[in-house]
Amino acid sequence: MTLTTKHHEEPKTRDRRRHENAPRPRIGSLLTRWDYRYSPYLYVLPFFVLFGVVGIAPLLYTSWVALNDWNPIAGQGDFVGFDNFAKIIGTSEFWIALRNTLSIFLLTMVPHLILALAIAAALDRNIRAATFWRMSVLVPYVVMPVAIALIFNSFFADQSGLVNNVLTSIGLNPVGWHTDAFASHVAISTMVNFRWLGNTALILLAGMQAIPRDLYEAASVDGAGAGRQFFSITIPQLRPTMIFVILTMTIGGLQIFAEPRLFDFQGQGGPDKQWLTLPLYIYNLGWRDLDFGLASAASWLLFLLIVVLALLNLLISSRISSNEARKNR
Repeated sequence: MTLTTKHHEEPKTRDRRRHENAPRPRIGSLLTRWDYRYSPYLYVLPFFVLFGVVGIAPLLYTSWVALNDWNPIAGQGDFVGFDNFAKIIGTSEFWIALRNTLSIFLLTMVPHLILALAIAAALDRNIRAATFWRMSVLVPYVVMPVAIALIFNSFFADQSGLVNNVLTSIGLNPVGWHTDAFASHVAISTMVNFRWLGNTALILLAGMQAIPRDLYEAASVDGAGAGRQFFSITIPQLRPTMIFVILTMTIGGLQIFAEPRLFDFQGQGGPDKQWLTLPLYIYNLGWRDLDFGLASAASWLLFLLIVVLALLNLLISSRISSNEARKNR
């Protein structure tokens, strides 16, 4: 009995002595362990702090302002609940701004994506001075929106604009770019496409260059031409990048402000609100009418619209991607 107990106690005693005699962790190794464990969180912390200060905090504060009668001079007034939202929805100006926003967004997004794909495909080929051409498409992106608006206002002037002069020279009637709603939407979408087309093309180009070249070589061996390779290899492989581009275009396209604001000298969206967009409508509520409560309510309605359309685009794009993946199996 004594031998058995001693046999069982000796390993425990030996482990305890080994643990007591083990070297204590040094401060340097402890700092190294902390650096390995907590450094990634410290690296991303500035982004979340900045996002909370300039993103989440104003959003929450705007939700509180939207529930009150708020004047920028007098400050907070009476609590009105959802009356500001009901008042915004009940005005015809809001629905006109919503129609104009969606119209300009569609007129911008569809040709924008097609032209960006074409430019990216051209830049992806083996051309001379490829770096020069890839940098040149970014020139409109770095130009100030005010300069672009001044240039295109001269192009789309109703009386002496370059576009109307060309139309009349070939026997067509001039277009009232500042009187007709659809024509003004086309002009504004042209301004937006001119400024952002190069940026989108370079994003798509980056996605194209990540596609393995072995796929194109195998397709060439099988006799597939450039067009067949583009639609059978490039477009399917580029789908994740296109989903990202479509989402960012949806978010940015529904927040268009500078181009409608600068399309004429008044900056009110036209005499009959022909090109009044929701961001410009919110700006007028806050700084023309000095009603921050209504402006905040309209801002939240715009935010909800962006969320709904972004989720809808993501759902449709994901569904198309999953269907294509099933077909390729």
